[in-house]
Amino acid sequence: MAKKAEQSVEPQIALLANGWLKAYGLDYKLEQESLNDEIDKALNDYFTKNGGVGGNRPDAKLLLQDRALHYFPVLIEYKGYKDKLIALDASGQVENKTSKNEPNFKNINSYAVNGAVHYANALLHFTSYTDIIAIGMTGFKNGAGELEYSIGVYYVSKSNLGIGQKIDDYTDFSFLKKENFDEFIEKVRQLQLSQEEIDRLKEQREREINASLVKLNNDIYNNEKGLGESDRVYLVASSIIATLGVPGKVAPLEKSELKSSTESGNRDGDIILRKIQAFLNEKKLPTEKKAVIVRTLQNTLMTENINKVENGESQLKRVFTKIVDDLGIYYKIGLTTDFTGKLFNEMYSWLGFSQDKLNDVVLTPSYVATLLVKLARVHKDSFVWDFATGSAGLLVAAMNEMLVDAKSTIRSPEQYEMKAAEIKATQLLGLEILQNVYMLAVLNMILMGDGSSNILNKDSLKDFAGNYEFGDSDKKFPADAFVLNPPYSAAGNGMIFVEKALSMMKKGYAAIIIQNSAGSGKAVEYNKKILRQSTLLASIKMPIDLFIGKSSVQTNIYVFRVGEPHQKDDTVKFIDFSYDGYSRSNRKKASNNLRDTDHAKERYQEVVDLVRFGKSKLHYLTEKDYYEGTIDPENGADWNQTAPIDIKPTLEDFKKTVSDYLAFEVAHILRNAGKGDDRLGK
Repeated sequence: MAKKAEQSVEPQIALLANGWLKAYGLDYKLEQESLNDEIDKALNDYFTKNGGVGGNRPDAKLLLQDRALHYFPVLIEYKGYKDKLIALDASGQVENKTSKNEPNFKNINSYAVNGAVHYANALLHFTSYTDIIAIGMTGFKNGAGELEYSIGVYYVSKSNLGIGQKIDDYTDFSFLKKENFDEFIEKVRQLQLSQEEIDRLKEQREREINASLVKLNNDIYNNEKGLGESDRVYLVASSIIATLGVPGKVAPLEKSELKSSTESGNRDGDIILRKIQAFLNEKKLPTEKKAVIVRTLQNTLMTENINKVENGESQLKRVFTKIVDDLGIYYKIGLTTDFTGKLFNEMYSWLGFSQDKLNDVVLTPSYVATLLVKLARVHKDSFVWDFATGSAGLLVAAMNEMLVDAKSTIRSPEQYEMKAAEIKATQLLGLEILQNVYMLAVLNMILMGDGSSNILNKDSLKDFAGNYEFGDSDKKFPADAFVLNPPYSAAGNGMIFVEKALSMMKKGYAAIIIQNSAGSGKAVEYNKKILRQSTLLASIKMPIDLFIGKSSVQTNIYVFRVGEPHQKDDTVKFIDFSYDGYSRSNRKKASNNLRDTDHAKERYQEVVDLVRFGKSKLHYLTEKDYYEGTIDPENGADWNQTAPIDIKPTLEDFKKTVSDYLAFEVAHILRNAGKGDDRLGK
């Protein structure tokens, strides 16, 4: 006899749970009912639990307020089977992604909590709500015919990158009652992720970003013809800026607002441009800066072909939709990563650079950027500049380090906010000569909290005298920290930038990563000039495969104390960091091209400590990897030294040699003696 199929009890689960909500006097909405236009639209625009289009419909939904008048959407999903509450991955996180970083539709569709977290991410993606409560509930009939159920309550927010955190165990929904809700939210606010969990989430999100960028870039490249090389960059920048919004001031641009009209002043390009202008006005950027950004983006947004309507839709609307759908969840959550750098590294092949320029425009990996910032001893009061800023990855790393330091030392929330604003507005300066890369740098700094005020589209070698560009244009930027990954095709492999920057500084520290031939003969004259006013503290040999996807280039990091001429007896710390604990892969289809296989994070911190404090900090690195020596300030080609090999024999070496020789002689005598006996016996 065929086994009877298990009967879903979802109707009974829904009846029970909705009965609670009704009894609590809560204004809940069911599957087909509207909560508000913003939430309804977000649920409708996000991909469904099956991967299609047509809307997402939580079984119940609410919008609740705490005592601080902060709104919390509550999204509830019911299931009617045993063991269908939640699916977790090996690390205990809600498993809504596959190993290939694609949506796990099986889990999203089958498990109550996974479905609710999916709905919550729709709101993070398409609404201004940043804190969402996702609830899953399922159950079954036991042998006695009684209804048994289980509940999962999770917090989904920008702070946990949309992954979801379990709040507590509950047996009903009474934590949502008005009199209990503030206490519940207080418990939510106390949720904290460990640094290890945060790092793991960021790494996971970065892998997802890479996959989404590849998808987006392939889509635009294959399907959107007629777009110029730089146009593609500017369209991405325009779309992102237009959809960021300013809470309470500028609403994010919605896809539905682009009507593909041919009416003058109301074309899709006009609408996007107006939204960008409104955003920049609220960000209070200098007038000249706004004019440069608008003028650059306008040249692309207002072209005839991109606004031309075919089959009821402009190419601009189509591209805008792709960008928002593929990338919105990541930049709206606000990752502290070189997002636009990753974007550029996917798009660089589209840009018409010469081969030299192509090789020069390379994203500094975020962990290397952080290393440079720490070696330059950046803190909350530093003034940091970069003379070849690219997509501003090094300045983003500096900003993050400064904000962390500020938060750890300033106890007043009000004073911290003031300091954070000061850091972003006045303590960072970057120069980038390439127009399209400059736009990426501006965008990157806007995304990361807006330190874009002093990102300059200038030639740092020819057109920069060290002043603030906007506002206090007669005032010098008081730089005391310099970070750089220069174009290696420049004079001295890029050391010309270092010499220029350090000559304009009075004090502080500098950390640069550069092709190591710069320290062994390719930049002699620049190096000698540098040492006349700065001290070389350390020379660090980096892994040869550091820049994944590029040809193997041996690089070194050089660390300087600025404002003190190098003396011939000054100690230089030479560190062989060619093994850094990371395993790298160039495979395009690899799920993770960078893996920490041997305490990489700890090794990077150890390098910082070795440069600062010396040999006593050796742990993962060995004495063979660390050497203290001197250089000739008038040489300029002796910066890449290794620990000398001592060939002088020790007493132990002598004893071993004598012992080995005696053992050999004894064995030889015995062997010959044996042969003599054989002969005598015959």
